[in-house]
Amino acid sequence: MDTITEHAERVATRLGSLNVRVLGTGRTTVLWSSMFVDSHTWDPILPLLMEGDTTPRRYVLVDPPGLGLSEPLRRRTSIAEAADAARDALDALGATGPVDWVGNAFGGHVGLNLATDPELLRSLVAISSPTEAITPELRRKIALLKPILRIAGPVRPVRDAIVDGMLTEASAADPEILGVVVGSLQRPTRASMASALRSFIIDRTDVTERLVEIRVPSLFVASDDRGDWSPDDAARAAALTPDATAVTIARSRTLIPLEQPRELADRILAFWTQLA
Repeated sequence: MDTITEHAERVATRLGSLNVRVLGTGRTTVLWSSMFVDSHTWDPILPLLMEGDTTPRRYVLVDPPGLGLSEPLRRRTSIAEAADAARDALDALGATGPVDWVGNAFGGHVGLNLATDPELLRSLVAISSPTEAITPELRRKIALLKPILRIAGPVRPVRDAIVDGMLTEASAADPEILGVVVGSLQRPTRASMASALRSFIIDRTDVTERLVEIRVPSLFVASDDRGDWSPDDAARAAALTPDATAVTIARSRTLIPLEQPRELADRILAFWTQLA
């Protein structure tokens, strides 16, 4: 494969400027990462997608609002407004025609919101993205992290809790995988991370009833080790969605693109081939 250069851009949105990494030319394909981390979680899977796909693509890797190198988040917001910010970003990037959207966790939640508009999205891949709100018990546990994040940042107890929620034990024991997560946690400001936690996890709402409104082909990817979006949960969500399929990838938790890039790439490429 010919070498494809990468360049970074800042795109203005209603939630501040977003840092995006752009590679290639062709059909715009957005990779929007999970909460707590940034676009580097796509680094292991991106070469596999580029090598395996014959469709010319412009890959746009997004640091979500308030995360990574994007502008700090300075107020409480919502996943719905993050979806509006995604629309702003696509406009700023000059995206022409519907895009293929690949979202991990938070990115999948944003994609679920956008997928009701077939003029905006051509397809949706939602990875480890529960359609239900978080349980009251989990909300209470996560809420305890917010003041610590705001005051002290991702100190060891907070970091360990985040890693445990995102990686299997085997993945967390891999220095390269763990390094991507820990590096991501160091980039945002403490206040921005705390605001994002409140806005995009604690305040997450149940969108199950909206699944019937999705108007684009969709692939729901579950892992075998995330309790709040099990393979059965993903299958039920797919059954409620007009044109959706659910698959499960083993030996992974939340950050499937980082933990199992080869198997996930194969699933995505097969899904894109079916669209063609």
